[in-house]
Amino acid sequence: MRSGFVALVGRPNAGKSTLLNALLEQKVAIISPKPQTTRNQIRGIRTDEDSQIIFVDTPGIHKPQHELGTQMNKEAFAAVSGVDCIYLIVDASVPFGTGDEFVLNIVKDKKLPVFCILNKTDLMSKDQVLDCLIAWNKRADFKEIFPISAKENKNVKELIEVTKNYLEDGIQYYPSDQVCDYPEQFIISEIIREKVLYLTDEEIPHSVAVVIERMGRKKGKLLVNALILVERDSQKGIIIGKQGSMIKEIGTQARKDIEGILGETIYLECFVRVEKDWRNKKSKLQQLGYIPIEVDDE
Repeated sequence: MRSGFVALVGRPNAGKSTLLNALLEQKVAIISPKPQTTRNQIRGIRTDEDSQIIFVDTPGIHKPQHELGTQMNKEAFAAVSGVDCIYLIVDASVPFGTGDEFVLNIVKDKKLPVFCILNKTDLMSKDQVLDCLIAWNKRADFKEIFPISAKENKNVKELIEVTKNYLEDGIQYYPSDQVCDYPEQFIISEIIREKVLYLTDEEIPHSVAVVIERMGRKKGKLLVNALILVERDSQKGIIIGKQGSMIKEIGTQARKDIEGILGETIYLECFVRVEKDWRNKKSKLQQLGYIPIEVDDE
């Protein structure tokens, strides 16, 4: 069978995670309309009769404002190495800018097949899509240029079939029924964070992290205690809400999604704690899994 790794790179909010979910035909990556939702590399695995493709979703490449942002960029840059193909995902509905040029310069000189994926064409007219195709075709020597709508699943299957032509015959890396290489704990924490992003105000998204403090099973239920970290007391108040209404809604929506993904009943309890300036603390970022823990070889 043909097999290989494909890195999904691009600016924040270009639709990388939405595309990953469309490629896999199920949800493995959280999404929100707010930029910089993805913070880690996430591997999604698609296996069919003649191929296995491992799609590596990455954080949006951006100008970092804190240590967390720096680490997110490192995650994205690292994904460009050690893969067989690169998808440069572009929000085609907005004008080309300096951020697009920065990302383009990172990938265009790689000695790998680079696909230019023009996403969000559902927001454009046919003439606008054509103009965008012509403009991007002049910017680099792409192996393929694909106009798609990840949200509406337009042209996604065609993208998969063409990608197979750029992969070599190889081994099957994962079991056929596996679609993600992250443990339950990571999936649960990401789903909770997604609900926080959707339901809270603009000041919250980049200041929140979720830690799973305890997991266990009792009488057929998965019991989960989750800690939501924020940086200020005012943010804690927003997440808790009036008489606990917001945190209750976050928990309710997260539980439904988690049960759908894991296929089992869960009992979810969420708490909120203030951890001032956690995004600039390397020790805290290591604890949260955003920075690899350094091991002394001696």
